[in-house]
Amino acid sequence: MTTKKKLIAGNWKMNGSLAANEALLKALLAGVGAPGCEVAVCVPAPYLAQVQSLVAGSPIALGAQDLSAQAQGAFTGEQSAAMLKDFGVRYAIVGHSERRQYHGETDEAVAAKTAIALANGITPIVCVGETLAEREAGRTEEVVKRQLAAVIHVNGHCISEIVVAYEPVWAIGTGKTATPAQAQAVHAVLRAQLHHAASEHAAGIRILYGGSMNAANAAELLAEADIDGGLIGGASLKAPDFLQIIAAAR
Repeated sequence: MTTKKKLIAGNWKMNGSLAANEALLKALLAGVGAPGCEVAVCVPAPYLAQVQSLVAGSPIALGAQDLSAQAQGAFTGEQSAAMLKDFGVRYAIVGHSERRQYHGETDEAVAAKTAIALANGITPIVCVGETLAEREAGRTEEVVKRQLAAVIHVNGHCISEIVVAYEPVWAIGTGKTATPAQAQAVHAVLRAQLHHAASEHAAGIRILYGGSMNAANAAELLAEADIDGGLIGGASLKAPDFLQIIAAAR
């Protein structure tokens, strides 16, 4: 058995304000105690400084929602890994389905972003997942393996340092959730693929579930053998719900 701690990472997406962030984090810090898992909040870039200050010295780590594949230069609107590191960022979401869908991010771009995060000491949370059409066509396994293979190809030597998040696109923000058995089946496929790439480290690589995990279903999902935490969307904006999910991740 591995002794790795589960990870519960909140993805605030494009939500928040100075006042709302402070209220949310004060409530989280008041209730989180000494969590039995690792906890992170991935916040919009303008709020990195504010949240860095609010979570300093606490069990809650700071995360970003994206980063540039470039180190520096004429890339208006982008944030480099080094800039994020300046703000104490520990985690960065890479290749979220919304980035793939709305910003045209390719598997290759996701692999490059993973590499630059790792090179700067930031743990990438690498997202993979299929659309409803792909699932209905029986292509789930093919799609997630292709997405992860691109990351392994570029980062094979340090693949044990990444976190993977399986996020079925059809279950993000829709209220639909993969059943624990459906989620576990895909997590097992990803674990086997990681085992092939990094046999001695595969068991220690955390694979999060990221498709509408909430306070009501978290314990059941987290009980599955290969579900090592959650990438939490809407529920991470509600302190009681997020705290309940953290408590379920023992």
